[in-house]
Amino acid sequence: MSTRKTKMTVSQLTLLTAVNMMGSGIIMLPTKLAQIGTISIISWFITAGGALCLAFSFSKCGMYSRHSGLGGYAENAFGESGSFLANYTYGIAQLLANIALAVTSVGYFEQLIGGDFPPLVVCLLSIGLLWLCMMANSRGAAITGRISSVAIWFVIIPVVTVSVIGWAWFSPQRYIDAWNPQHVPFFEAVKSSITMTLWAFIGIETACANSKAVENPERNVPIAVLTATIGVSIIYITSTNVIAGIVPNADLVNSTAPFGLVYTLMFNSWVGKLVMLMLCISCTSSTLGWQFTLGKVFQQSATTGYFPKIFGVANQWGAPVKGMIILGIIQSCICFMTASPALYNQFQSLVDLAVVTTIIPYLLSMAALAEILRRAHIEPKKARLYVFIGFIASLFSFYALEASGLKEVFWGSLVTFFGWTLWGTFIAKNFTPHHDKKLED
Repeated sequence: MSTRKTKMTVSQLTLLTAVNMMGSGIIMLPTKLAQIGTISIISWFITAGGALCLAFSFSKCGMYSRHSGLGGYAENAFGESGSFLANYTYGIAQLLANIALAVTSVGYFEQLIGGDFPPLVVCLLSIGLLWLCMMANSRGAAITGRISSVAIWFVIIPVVTVSVIGWAWFSPQRYIDAWNPQHVPFFEAVKSSITMTLWAFIGIETACANSKAVENPERNVPIAVLTATIGVSIIYITSTNVIAGIVPNADLVNSTAPFGLVYTLMFNSWVGKLVMLMLCISCTSSTLGWQFTLGKVFQQSATTGYFPKIFGVANQWGAPVKGMIILGIIQSCICFMTASPALYNQFQSLVDLAVVTTIIPYLLSMAALAEILRRAHIEPKKARLYVFIGFIASLFSFYALEASGLKEVFWGSLVTFFGWTLWGTFIAKNFTPHHDKKLED
């Protein structure tokens, strides 16, 4: 079997990145933003600008770094220990966040059929979905890429459609009335909605994390990152704002399926149900994509020597099945935490922790950009521009940490410091620097 057949094309990687950003995030965004009001459009432009700075910086890292992936970018400036920390924090983040994504998928399915599942049933269905996605990923990157290429349209079609034809139902007065329904001070309102829009772009780094699973990564990773981010930004801003001018704010705030609601108002309940089904499929596909990314992060880290070797053992399709099974068992154990309503707050803390730990490899990658460009002998004038954009992306990431809350940052710091302990105590003494040798999947 040729290597080419087991790897993604640039279009598949772009769609995988887009579906990982949009897959579940877009589903509830109109409802979340309605709590603040249409003033959130200001937050959208700020957030989109920061996300594009991150995407641009990641694209330059992908083009010029001697090592691939988030850990590889960090290694250029911080050495093997920095590379380990980036891989470690990103792996922990994905391990936790994927559970929340699976629960979201099951919850949306519950709304689709009008059910009221007890917590234990939600837990078991979520575990089942995680393992189903794992089985699908066992055939390698090409299968996941093809599924993502199809599933992305289940979210693109309804979201783009409402963005284009929804203006026929759009009421400027309704949009204005929803500007700031809670009468929150301007800067506080903008900041509150930024904390919501900010996380909609989590997944921007997916192309980098899957760099070894794509053909010609030096060329295709930058294309995938920038194209997916620009496309998703346009879709996010247009769709959420047109919906705010169609659905009354009070109804939108209380909706558990805002896209289903807007299509019901525009057409009828049957169309609304169809849209809900399409978004449910998209959310499930996003779970598939993130499970694939999780497996690749642990596989690449194991191949490098950071994680136990079992996570790097691949089957004939290049999929790290043994490691995926271990991760599935860990996820299943954590998922049982959601089976009891009394543990809901604890589970939410895990989700918040996942978001904070995702920012750590972002910061490490942005900080390493200057050294990456220096080693690549980039023209000084261009390098200064690229570093400046990377610095803006870093400020954006720091703001993301501040906006997430002191409690979440505290626990994220403990997880990060524990990573240094693991490195110094167990890993560094047995680690052989790989320098520039080529690593095969």
